[in-house]
Amino acid sequence: MEIEIKRDYYLQQMIKRKNNGLIKIVTGIRRCGKSYLLRKLFKNALLADGVASDHIIEMAFDLYDNIEYRDPKVFYPWIKEQLKDDAKYYILLDEVQMLGEFVSVLNGLADKKNCDVYVSGSNAKFLSRDIATEFGGRGDEIHMYPLSFSEFMSVYDGNKYDGWNEYISYGGIPLVVLANTEEQKVALLDNLFKETYIRDIVKRNKIRNVGEMEALLNILSSAIGSLTNPNKLKNTFKSVGNSKITPTTITKYIEYLEDAFLVESARRYDIKGKSYIGTPLKYYFMDMGLRNARINFRQMEVTHSMENVIYNELRMRGYSVDVGNLTIVENGKAAKAVKKQLEVDFICRKGSKKYYIQSAYLLETEEKIAQELRPLLKIHDSFKKIVITSNTPRPFYNEDGILMMSVYDFLLNAEFLEI
Repeated sequence: MEIEIKRDYYLQQMIKRKNNGLIKIVTGIRRCGKSYLLRKLFKNALLADGVASDHIIEMAFDLYDNIEYRDPKVFYPWIKEQLKDDAKYYILLDEVQMLGEFVSVLNGLADKKNCDVYVSGSNAKFLSRDIATEFGGRGDEIHMYPLSFSEFMSVYDGNKYDGWNEYISYGGIPLVVLANTEEQKVALLDNLFKETYIRDIVKRNKIRNVGEMEALLNILSSAIGSLTNPNKLKNTFKSVGNSKITPTTITKYIEYLEDAFLVESARRYDIKGKSYIGTPLKYYFMDMGLRNARINFRQMEVTHSMENVIYNELRMRGYSVDVGNLTIVENGKAAKAVKKQLEVDFICRKGSKKYYIQSAYLLETEEKIAQELRPLLKIHDSFKKIVITSNTPRPFYNEDGILMMSVYDFLLNAEFLEI
């Protein structure tokens, strides 16, 4: 029996946008479940809502059977033929970036009063500013991630502690999650990287030195959650492989990786100065399994893995996420004033909500507790401050008003940020 993974968060976002006059665009890394969401879960929701099956028009442009329809001169006449009456038609187009002149085609469809258009795509390039302008304000993006820990646990046969170990090892790509053995999971992740992500990026961006880009991927994989910039990365290349790669080339490669939704950067924000700091940045992988596959499942340090998972969860929930930087002045030797830089792992915002979050895998000693709390105690505003650990039995506020909670409570119950 096929296991169905519920993606209710994304399904509800699509249902809420029904008939809003905009082109609904589902974006996300390849194999995160966009096609399944669009052509199964959402289609089933339409049918359950009484939409006739002949008023749901589908096209998957990545399938060989449909290769001729990538030509807009073939596809557009075909789809117009499918519109037999004035009733509402729901048009579901998968991997639409493979359709030639897709902006013009989608704008043409959106102009028809009886068409409600939903599309998916696997790279940010087709949502660049230029294309957003061409859509004329008609694009409405729904960004999809691999499975969250909560979605993962909905199909995992075991307790949350074993599930956590599996999740931070092999990630949340649905195909991998549903594989039966560790060997199958590792093989799938390796194959996805080589045959899908790398091949895609190389072909799309016409990269000649594939080895250089793969070496950069490996460096970023080894340094998740660490501050870095192209100059630092250039020096790493030089010391490890005596490479003459330039910061400009490194910057381009990182853009390609971000366009493919493999990695995402978090900027530093000066909490007191209320402004962004240019560089360095932190880079996080959108899926821990893919990250671990790049380093052959070595360096599986749970501290950085937990930080990466928390970052992804916040982004999945729709928060913008920055790294907090706090400059303080303290008395040093001989009572001389000394400037110090403190870091808050995450500042997350959504609308009027704002949280400061520290990720601390273990708080085993008073010294470690003081170290993690110190930056939060130096922030003098009224927004909620939170420390997420692996060993807090239940959420509670400490005497300084800081919310302490376990990573399991944070990941499995979105409401716990509000308690």
